[in-house]
Amino acid sequence: MPLGHTPSPAVHMLRLGRNTIPSMAEETNPDRLYFTDDDEANRLLAMEPMALLIGMVLDQQVSVQKAFSGPYELKKRLGTLDAATIAGTDPAKLEAAFRERPAIHRFPGNMARRVQEFAAAIATNYGNDPRRVWTEAKDAKDLEQRLLTLPGIGAMKAANLVSILARQFGVRPDGWEALAPKFPTLGDVDSPEALATYRAGKAAYKAELREKSTP
Repeated sequence: MPLGHTPSPAVHMLRLGRNTIPSMAEETNPDRLYFTDDDEANRLLAMEPMALLIGMVLDQQVSVQKAFSGPYELKKRLGTLDAATIAGTDPAKLEAAFRERPAIHRFPGNMARRVQEFAAAIATNYGNDPRRVWTEAKDAKDLEQRLLTLPGIGAMKAANLVSILARQFGVRPDGWEALAPKFPTLGDVDSPEALATYRAGKAAYKAELREKSTP
């Protein structure tokens, strides 16, 4: 499917698998996630679950926009975000794709390995279907545990993903409210303006932490 193609709501719903999660609220079908400054990258994040997940893996030590534009760049360079294909790609070739200018991440070698490990876990444990991470979760706690077993996904990223899935896509398993952070997350970013607000809040929070850690 071309990167710029927007699927119909029915196709998009099947892709995300929301109709199989228990305790759903009203389902939503965003045609983009406003996590970058590139509209095509934003569309891809909404269209392909693997793009969203890889973006979350990349979301460390770079800006939000840089992290979540990574899947779009990677797809342009590899031709696919299929988990099994990425897992089976020669590591040197994958690292070269990450290093090609502009580099996909500040640490291209490390993140190429991390993304490959992540893709291998999706291919092996979820039948190459990233949707199964949430479609087969019994409840929110089970979803959290599934996310935490994936390479590159820690507690904060798992909580962020729970929030994104619930607030952006209507994936709301029992107990999701207790796991979603009480502070603003990417799940609350639904416009370029909201992204700017999120970034400002994140910067202020980090500055506060640095101030508290200064003797």
